[in-house]
Amino acid sequence: MNGIEAKVNLDTGAFCTCVGKGYLQVILPEWTNHLLPIEDVQFSGSSNNMYLLGILDTNIVFPHPAGSIRMKTEIILMDNCTSQHIILGNDYLNIYGIDINNHQNRYFTIGENKRQKVAFSNICKQISIVSSKKDTYKEGFVANHLVEAQINPSLPYPPVLRRPAYPASPRAREALEKHIQELIQLGVLRKVGHNEEVEVTTPVIIAWHNDKSRMVGYFRALNTYTVPDRYPIPRVQETLTQMSKAKFITSMDAFKGFHQNVLMPKAKKLLRIITNCGIYEYLRIPFGIKNAPSHYQIMMNTIFLTELSEKWIIIYIDDIIICSD
Repeated sequence: MNGIEAKVNLDTGAFCTCVGKGYLQVILPEWTNHLLPIEDVQFSGSSNNMYLLGILDTNIVFPHPAGSIRMKTEIILMDNCTSQHIILGNDYLNIYGIDINNHQNRYFTIGENKRQKVAFSNICKQISIVSSKKDTYKEGFVANHLVEAQINPSLPYPPVLRRPAYPASPRAREALEKHIQELIQLGVLRKVGHNEEVEVTTPVIIAWHNDKSRMVGYFRALNTYTVPDRYPIPRVQETLTQMSKAKFITSMDAFKGFHQNVLMPKAKKLLRIITNCGIYEYLRIPFGIKNAPSHYQIMMNTIFLTELSEKWIIIYIDDIIICSD
């Protein structure tokens, strides 16, 4: 990058090309002299908001014996991005026709499918328009609907379904309490009272990735004794055929997908997790249980029955595709 060797990650999941302040300080200590102002627009990562500091108008060169590739890029500088590399996002992957192949030997090609550059200022305007219509986008969970999920384990319940809590380190306990309180506030969990009868308990663990925690229920025992639901999931080939005639394809996914699906009272009693700070009951479907995809598909097909019959919408579990002319 401008004569300085740098690590670049080709990220097909990134909306734009960006770099963190920490890594930029390492490869370009005088970065403040090259920073251009940026419009007031908010970006979000997978788990938090990203704070934009400005734009770097620079060149990225991919060296190669047969001829180097020079890319003129606008790199967004993120204050709280911790990645130790430059993230080359979909904006320039599309512009320069970069295709990534993971079939056998991982490689990428450049220049085969180039697309027209869209000015970053225009992208900011589009984001601002969408942000100004926040009332259009529902937050939280659906209060009530016609479909309630049921869980049917074989009877009688074997002792393996009554599990003790797993031991946890102080760090894991702190993270666990944080996740539980968040789910209680969202209406996904409730604390089970001391006078309530408890037949089934599932332990949970805290999984860490890049210093971020995730609460995971160990539902293997419950899944083993759960009768499978054979509700059909849309076929990929039929979905592609339905999309083939569309001029515009819009995709979206649901907020905390499976948690949108409410449970029948009997099912709630089977989805109780046990922790070092008590027993809690899921009021909505958790991630990781058998039949969760089929239950969710039933719910979505019921809610969008009319739209699905008109053939302009495709629903694959919590992913929604709208086909238009």
